[in-house]
Amino acid sequence: MTAITCENLGFAYGRTPVLDAFDATFRPGLTLIKGFSGCGKSTLLKLVAGYLRPTAGRIVLPGDTRHGAAFQRRDLGFVFQQLNLLPLASVRRNLALVGALAGLPAATTDARIDKYLALLGLEAFADRDPGSLSGGQQQRAAIARALIKEPAVFLLDEPTSGLDDLNCRVIMNLLGAHLPAGCICLVATHDWRLNALPHESLDFNRFLPVERHLVALA
Repeated sequence: MTAITCENLGFAYGRTPVLDAFDATFRPGLTLIKGFSGCGKSTLLKLVAGYLRPTAGRIVLPGDTRHGAAFQRRDLGFVFQQLNLLPLASVRRNLALVGALAGLPAATTDARIDKYLALLGLEAFADRDPGSLSGGQQQRAAIARALIKEPAVFLLDEPTSGLDDLNCRVIMNLLGAHLPAGCICLVATHDWRLNALPHESLDFNRFLPVERHLVALA
């Protein structure tokens, strides 16, 4: 089946439950996972990626794919909030290393580096290290790096948080028009600017109620 299915999924950090009997099916295209901070968006992405293990239920990946290092190297693209770009490697080298780990031919990796740097307006910064870039440029570089594999599963955690409108529009244009064919893309966000983007939308606030003391303060 070409979908990600969450069946009766549960997860807790210690004694703090985050997901309880959560069911959902994510199909090819872009699904926006919306919600306030702390509602479980990032946790769901890490469960889908296999970085966390559920305390109940299961996640079924597309086809015969199983969670593990091979899936993460070849079929998964993940853009973390912390970005995690290698600080001593150029932007181009950051992307090339991901292609090599995924087992892509060098010529394919080179072509995709040129493609995604162009789509994200980063050609002029390809040979610079991440620390010399602005926050928006680093965010776009992290997205390009995750797309080099043209992954079957593409997960982005708050990809436009703190970015200006111009950087946000560049990222929206990419996600709206240039996802790999058949890719299942989940975007966790509380950025209202992305509301017009998705094929599907899931409001996570209904799974974890807003902290009531914050309502009073707000």
